[in-house]
Amino acid sequence: MTSAIAGFDYRRVPVAEGVSLNVAVAGSGSPIVLLHGFPQTHLMWRHVAADLAADHTVICPDLRGYGASDKPAETGPAVYAKRTMAADVVALAGALGHERFALAGHDRGALVAFRAGLDHPAAVTHLACLDVLPTVDMWEVMRGREAAVGFHLYLMAQPPGLPERMIAASADAFFGHFLDAWAGDAGAVPAAVRTAYLDACRQAVPSIVADYRASAGIDVEHDQADRAAGTRLRMPVTVLQQDWGAALGYDAAELWRAWAPGLRHATVSCGHFMAEEAPEQVVRALRELLAR
Repeated sequence: MTSAIAGFDYRRVPVAEGVSLNVAVAGSGSPIVLLHGFPQTHLMWRHVAADLAADHTVICPDLRGYGASDKPAETGPAVYAKRTMAADVVALAGALGHERFALAGHDRGALVAFRAGLDHPAAVTHLACLDVLPTVDMWEVMRGREAAVGFHLYLMAQPPGLPERMIAASADAFFGHFLDAWAGDAGAVPAAVRTAYLDACRQAVPSIVADYRASAGIDVEHDQADRAAGTRLRMPVTVLQQDWGAALGYDAAELWRAWAPGLRHATVSCGHFMAEEAPEQVVRALRELLAR
């Protein structure tokens, strides 16, 4: 199936009341959980996951609200807070028999991974975040006309109603825009995979918007509280990013180092979808992280 990673077993795992996640699992050895970004599903990890499964237990869920996972209605900001989604991940790993695990996330998944590292330091042994800044830092650097690249952040931050209607009215064009504009290699996302992503997003407009809306509100509040309290990521941390700082006028490594004393930071020359565009580079970085 186009929507499945070859060689992985699939199951649904309850992680919270009324919420089960679709998850692909393969391999044996120390566990690593891989969290996808927007506008994708767990399928974005297909190349990286297959390599890591040679000597690790690899767990690839669809986040709540995405893919084939449950999509609870947004009844308040906490439903799609990264704190809630991070708790999903810890519950998922525990249900699969892993109280401690490495965690890597891309884009939205990286924000969930970041929050899991802060909230559950006893569970997360190693942390990798691909092509994001922590939420509070992201909003602080988004300014001026160069920040127009993040127009979707402002659209989906609006109160319920308008953004959902606007996006649903032209869902394929909206989500397809990012698959095209953010890719450094047009061939990295094959047509069949692109179709799978668009099909999944089309069925998840309210929950995707709710995820982004949370990042304009409650997620910032959680980050601000941790920054004020001096909460830091104490596990080894790797961050891979495009050099957005050159365009928006910030030092990404400096911003990340304030959160992660054990940081290794590197920029990449590929596009945003690095696990699909440059999987060998991502695998190498994850293996180096896991060896620390």
